[in-house]
Amino acid sequence: MKAFVMKGMGRVGFTDKPIPQAGVDDAVIRTTKALICTSDSHTVHGAIGPREDLTLGHEAVGIVHEVGSNVKLFRPGDRVLVGAITPDWFDVASQAGHSSQSGAPLGGWKFSNTKDGVFAEYFHVNDADANMAHIPDSVPDEMAVYCADMLSTGFMGAENGHIPMGGTVAIFAQGPVGLMATVGARLSGAGLIIAVESVPARQELALKYGADVIVDFTKEDAVQAILALTNGLGVDTAIEALGSDATFQNCLAVTKPGGFISNIGYHGDGETVHIPRVAWGVGMAEKTITTGLCPGGRLRMERLLRLLEMHRVDPTLMTTHTFAFSELDKAFEIMDKKREGVIKPLIDFS
Repeated sequence: MKAFVMKGMGRVGFTDKPIPQAGVDDAVIRTTKALICTSDSHTVHGAIGPREDLTLGHEAVGIVHEVGSNVKLFRPGDRVLVGAITPDWFDVASQAGHSSQSGAPLGGWKFSNTKDGVFAEYFHVNDADANMAHIPDSVPDEMAVYCADMLSTGFMGAENGHIPMGGTVAIFAQGPVGLMATVGARLSGAGLIIAVESVPARQELALKYGADVIVDFTKEDAVQAILALTNGLGVDTAIEALGSDATFQNCLAVTKPGGFISNIGYHGDGETVHIPRVAWGVGMAEKTITTGLCPGGRLRMERLLRLLEMHRVDPTLMTTHTFAFSELDKAFEIMDKKREGVIKPLIDFS
């Protein structure tokens, strides 16, 4: 089969690999649709260290090609969604409620980290019954694939932010994850959603997805603008969806005492992320910082698919480009360099 791999630090390309085989608890999926994530770029540029001939990608849907003898819920021919995070569900961390950390910190993140990812004609899924979900007939592949990471991560930002009904929330950055955090805040009942973003196309999408106010940090001081919008009180919840030291510090600065800072950004650069001492109340302002890695698992995927089935959100508005699998090198470069107004590129394997 063909696979799109990280050949080394900063280098990608196609190669031939054997079609994977399913273990007794596992499955092999024939890929139909996939999405490129900014974290794929982070990986290629060394954020998790060197990798050689590692198949990239962690957001995909497809058709079951093969299942192991212990798999009960899926059969060849089934159309399925696979979470970007595929934990070992019998691991101690999973049993303690932290499945994304199974085996090690971030250990539930296997695709394009500790095993080959999904940018191939076929890919392997461990613990298939626990890590895959059937896609409803009414949900097309190009929509379902967003559940693998973007919906799961973005909504986690709102969930971990403990937004009170009618509460105030500021979301820093309106890339795909930030946009889905905006949707998550709306679905959670936020009364005022402030989106911090400078790119016009992303500002427009943020408003469509439920933002009430846009703060453009290139035109005004974002912290001062948010404080003014909240009568100097600050927000109940700030969501960091970029992975930047500066925006993380801004989240601390705009959150009221007793509020939550929910980090879902991938901090792929630098050695430290700073906490501003005074904005933190010199350590005593009762501001809670929460973090998380994209939740996976069949139950999570089924719930997200239900939101699509019931028309609560249409993530395909974020699809700015569509490429054939054979064009993945071009698609990756556009996403890596953030060219052509890209938000999310869809890869079609048909």
